[in-house]
Amino acid sequence: MKIKQITGFVLTLLLIAGSAWADEIISFKAGYISLNPDGIFAVDNGGIPGTKIDFDDDLNFDDSEELFAEIALNLGQFRLTAGYLPIDFSGTGNVNQTLVFNGKTFLVNSEVASSVDMDIYDLGLTWNILNIDDLPVRVQFGPELSVKVVDANVSMVDHATGLGESDSLIAPVPTIGARARIGLADWVALVGRVGYMEYDGNSYLDVDGQIEFSPIPLAGIFAGYQYLDLEVDESGVFIDATLDGPYAGVLVRF
Repeated sequence: MKIKQITGFVLTLLLIAGSAWADEIISFKAGYISLNPDGIFAVDNGGIPGTKIDFDDDLNFDDSEELFAEIALNLGQFRLTAGYLPIDFSGTGNVNQTLVFNGKTFLVNSEVASSVDMDIYDLGLTWNILNIDDLPVRVQFGPELSVKVVDANVSMVDHATGLGESDSLIAPVPTIGARARIGLADWVALVGRVGYMEYDGNSYLDVDGQIEFSPIPLAGIFAGYQYLDLEVDESGVFIDATLDGPYAGVLVRF
């Protein structure tokens, strides 16, 4: 768990929000998410192409189970959000082929430990062109522009020889999508969000659906399911992965 990173990220956002938008409505969510990985990665070096390595078949990656956080500022018809999602996959396997990773060779049948570690920072702006609050059901819907910054590190270590290699990348990926919130009552609401973009050889699809329960006005709980499909190819590091799983957490408004 990257609790220090989450805490620092949240405190920074709260300070900014408190100084710049003290009169606006602020909401904060923190939760726990479990993501199942499916995909491949490769690392090139010096013109030597890397082998495309499968998360499950080659390295037996476990699920990622991490804390995440999001803060939102409701500015009239606009909603500004900032989120932090850490993802950490790791596994060990006896590889069934000779692998080339970052210019180095890992021999067939070697016991190799590997990890893919990603921090995803998400800054989004929603314009609620539909904002109905004078009916029994409140509806908010509008387009959303977002920028996802993917900060990833991949590594491999051969337990027998001690050979270890790692590489990293940082890739900003803008997305265009939409967000909707349907308040079924004062204490329960459905929230959906989707965003997608292909940009400079990278692509990012984010689909998210959740339900919020607020038995008291300023606090509540939420639960949902997230699906991510991302392809990033930067600085010799290639990651093509789909990640999906449930999450739950607590929310506060002030």
